[in-house]
Amino acid sequence: MAMNKFIRSGIKIFLVLSPILLLTQHSKAAYPDKTIINVSPYLAGGTNDGLARLMSKQLGVKLGQSVVVENRAGAGGTIGAAYVANSKPDGYTLLNASVTNLATAPQLVKANFDPFKDFVSIAHIGGSRSVIAVNPNLPITSFAGLIEYAKKNPGKLTYGSSGNGSPGHITMEYIKLLSDIDIRHVPYKGSSQALTDTMGGTVDLVCDPLANTFVKSGKLRALAFLGTAEAPDLPGIPPLKKFYPQWNFSGSFVVVAPSKTPPDVVNILRQAFNEILKEPDVIKAINDLGVSPSIMTTAETDDLIKGTYLTSQKIIAKAKISAE
Repeated sequence: MAMNKFIRSGIKIFLVLSPILLLTQHSKAAYPDKTIINVSPYLAGGTNDGLARLMSKQLGVKLGQSVVVENRAGAGGTIGAAYVANSKPDGYTLLNASVTNLATAPQLVKANFDPFKDFVSIAHIGGSRSVIAVNPNLPITSFAGLIEYAKKNPGKLTYGSSGNGSPGHITMEYIKLLSDIDIRHVPYKGSSQALTDTMGGTVDLVCDPLANTFVKSGKLRALAFLGTAEAPDLPGIPPLKKFYPQWNFSGSFVVVAPSKTPPDVVNILRQAFNEILKEPDVIKAINDLGVSPSIMTTAETDDLIKGTYLTSQKIIAKAKISAE
C-alpha cells in the first residue's frame, strides 16, 4: 500500500515536471527564434559594414532566422562595442568588430567595456589587406619612393584614415616610426570620405582595404598593402613585410558576443560561422572587400586581440597618438 502511494506520488511529480523539462529543452533547441542584431560599430559604406552585411545574410540563411545589421558608429568603434557588451547575453546581439575597436580604441577614448572580460569570441573572419594608395597626380610610384619623398618633404604629405585608432591610422603611424618620416594624419568618421578625399586630392594618400577597388579603376595608385605575402588581387604590389621584417601589426575582423552568452548558443554560432567561412562564394566576397578570410580557433582569436592590444600600446606611446 505504501509502495503504491509512493509510486502515485512519483507519477504526480513527473507529470508536473515534464512540461517544465520539455519547455526548457524546447527553449534551448529553439535558438534562434527571433531576429539577431549584428552591430557594426562604424558608419555604413566601410569595410566593417560591408563584412557585417555579408556575414549577416549568410548567418541568416544558415540559422533560418533574420539577421539585421545595426550601425552604431563613433569613438573609434567603442560606442557600438559598449552597446553589445552591455546587451542581454542571449545570442541575439553580436558585434562585427574590427580588432582595433577592442584592442586599440579603448586606449585612446573612455570605453564602457573591458575588451578581455566583456566579450566571448565567436569567429575570426579575416585579416585586412589595407592598401596604402596615393592620389595618381603625385610624383610617387612606389613605396620606396613614398619614403624618399616624405624624407625630403617632412610634414608636406597628408594621409586619411577611417578614424583615430583605426587600422589605417595605426599602420601609418607604425610606418612613420619605423622609417623616421613625418606625414600628417587627417582622421575621418569612416572609410568612404577618406577615400573620396584622397581621390579628390584633399589628402595625398590613404591606408584602407577598400582602396583596392579604386586602384583597379585607376583612381588611386597602390604602393603596398598590409600583409605578409603577395596578394593575387594586387599583382606587383608588395606587402609591408617586405620592407619591415619586424612588422607585427595587422587589422583583423572578428565576431564577438557578450561574455555571459550561454555556451550552447555560443557553440551554435561558432559552428555556423565556421561553415559559412568555408563556402567558396563567401570566401570570394570577403576577398572582394579587401580582407583575407581566415578561420581561427577561439584561443588564436583571443591571442590576436591581446597581441594587437600590446602592439598598439607601444605605437600609441611612441607616436603620442591621442583621440583628438
